[in-house]
Amino acid sequence: MRRRRLIVLVIAVAAVFGAGAFAITASNRIKGSASQTAAAYFQAWHEGDVAAMARLVYRPPADFVVLHHALTDELHVESIQLTPGTLRSMGEEAAEVPFAGVRQLTEFGAWPFDGTLRLGVRDRAWKVLWAPETLHPLLKDGGTLELDQIDVTAAELLTTEGDKIPNDSYADAYLDELEPEFEQARSGWELVSKVPGQPARRLMTRRPEANVERTTLSRSVQAAAARALDGAGNSAIVAIRPSTGEILALADRLEDNYSAVRDVFPPGSTFKVITAAALLRAGLDPAAQLRCPGTYTVPSHQPFQNDGEVDRGVVSFTDAFAHSCNTTFIEQATTLLSVDALRQAADEWGFSRPIATGIGGVCGDMPETDNVDMFAADAIGQGQVVATPLCMASVAAAVQSGVWRSPRLLSKEQVRRIDGMPFEDVQLDEGIVAALRDMMAAVVDHGTASDAGLPEGVSGKTGTAEVEGERSHAWFIGFRDDLAFCVFVRNGGSGRAAAVPVAARFLNGL
Repeated sequence: MRRRRLIVLVIAVAAVFGAGAFAITASNRIKGSASQTAAAYFQAWHEGDVAAMARLVYRPPADFVVLHHALTDELHVESIQLTPGTLRSMGEEAAEVPFAGVRQLTEFGAWPFDGTLRLGVRDRAWKVLWAPETLHPLLKDGGTLELDQIDVTAAELLTTEGDKIPNDSYADAYLDELEPEFEQARSGWELVSKVPGQPARRLMTRRPEANVERTTLSRSVQAAAARALDGAGNSAIVAIRPSTGEILALADRLEDNYSAVRDVFPPGSTFKVITAAALLRAGLDPAAQLRCPGTYTVPSHQPFQNDGEVDRGVVSFTDAFAHSCNTTFIEQATTLLSVDALRQAADEWGFSRPIATGIGGVCGDMPETDNVDMFAADAIGQGQVVATPLCMASVAAAVQSGVWRSPRLLSKEQVRRIDGMPFEDVQLDEGIVAALRDMMAAVVDHGTASDAGLPEGVSGKTGTAEVEGERSHAWFIGFRDDLAFCVFVRNGGSGRAAAVPVAARFLNGL
């Protein structure tokens, strides 16, 4: 409890009586008058003299003084202003004075109330007929008034535009984990009326404003991503602004506690973007004519097949990419690349590299191997290579911008504070990036993502990652203008059948 404050009473005593004030007396033997007693009572209240007030009350309760001081202390009353009305006669030995009051509370400011001072002749003298409701009407029938402190540590995360995160955004799990980074202990207050046998009633509440922090999420992009997933369970969409690395959307409906940011999966043919980058660096021209047989056997090793064992004959490197020819990529990778060369390319594009997002997470990994068959499988995104959907979105963003940037959900300053690491952008080879843009455009133009309802200007790469004993994972990564994305459907089947339609809903919904 606070120390009792000095209560300053401002009272218009003259208003008690009005121009036609009168004295009520039962006989000459009755001491004083109703008006005199009321005036004395309000004067004592004005002076904060509760003991004098008690002397004017007929049989005041033993805790009369305590009740007055306790209410002042409990509610943190700084001052009270009382404005009496005109005394009304209720008979020869009864009268009352309505009055208006305003208590000034530290936490809430002015709190007005209306009261009535009742008087009557007792023991041949005019006395105040006091009851708890004289102090405040809500104290009637055993009621109490309580000022409760609320401990508030809330943080409010907003979109980059300063709007609330859209409802049902499928980003809640990440935002809930992030909020403690911005919570600040603050106190709020609520004024509560309690009456026995009745539910407590909050009269006033003052909650401190939450600490507000803007994320990089775009309201429109996040909403479009969430709506695109409404009909696709066990799936996720990550969208990134290639020019900055900002995460524009993070909609995650993955089941069984899987995360699009922290859990890795075989990326399937989306990894061919990185294998293609390594092959381009090794000197393979996008127009080079290459074999795409239905099946290819690495000399003295195991055979590998295209989807459906489709034999496309001889095609350009770009078309082998567009049609996702496993056999072409395995033959070229095992002929032109070493394991180290492919791993170096993967690292350049974010794999095995720390990322600074503000919410943790990883990119991907391609472990070392001296097994040729494992290396061949890695080259097409199977084998041991794994990646998060966040990682593959950053790969698509790097193709669009020519720079690999760590994806982030907060400002650079906040990410540095939380993750404790600097940003390390990686400038990529301009010739390789330009070739990859053309190859990803071919995927949508006439390859595995063609005629799928994608809007104009989209480039991408599909992926179907086989999972032993389960249905394949479906992937589609891509970009359009300054927006890159990854759609991942866990155990969804083929990338074209499961992931591309989700991407089309997402992009057409922007």
